[in-house]
Amino acid sequence: MRRLMFLMLMIPVIACAQDGYKVGDAVKDFKLKNVDGKFVSLKDMKDAKGAIVVFTCNTCPYAQAYEQRVIDLHNKFASAGYPVIAINPNDPNVQPGDSFDKMAERARDKKYPFAYVMDETQEVAKAFGATRTPHVYLLQKKGEQFEVAYIGAIDDNTEDGSLAKNKYVELAVDALNKGQKPATNFTKAIGCTIKWKKSS
Repeated sequence: MRRLMFLMLMIPVIACAQDGYKVGDAVKDFKLKNVDGKFVSLKDMKDAKGAIVVFTCNTCPYAQAYEQRVIDLHNKFASAGYPVIAINPNDPNVQPGDSFDKMAERARDKKYPFAYVMDETQEVAKAFGATRTPHVYLLQKKGEQFEVAYIGAIDDNTEDGSLAKNKYVELAVDALNKGQKPATNFTKAIGCTIKWKKSS
């Protein structure tokens, strides 16, 4: 009985350990295929100060609602050293509208100015601890490493960005560019759940 209670107490600890990156953690590099056929990795971003990593997709209504805001973030901050890297973590076998071909089509139609890459194995999403689309991880480059500076939502209005009172990502990037830490470094991501591969 005592052993069973010990094991039950250990379960939350194990679960927490698998939750992914926290603010301040160094991020392991990844190499994912962009819609232009080239591969994107953090180590290739020599001149960047960081990156706005957004787990997103084609089909989620929340991702669609934030689509223009993600474009605006890249247009505003890429020149300041913080480009957007959009990562689609969804399994196209579960959600066919999120296939690589459909990603390329949407990127062309919407004229994405940023990299839109596919996390085919879903290992990157798992490493980050992403659970929703959209789910943002703002990274800051420190030496040769990229560290997590902010995790969560883009802003506090899922329907209309012009009505957002708190533009979390913008404020966080602005703080980093001033040599400060973001006043808010974590919020709850609101969106569709990631469509994970079905276990065989």
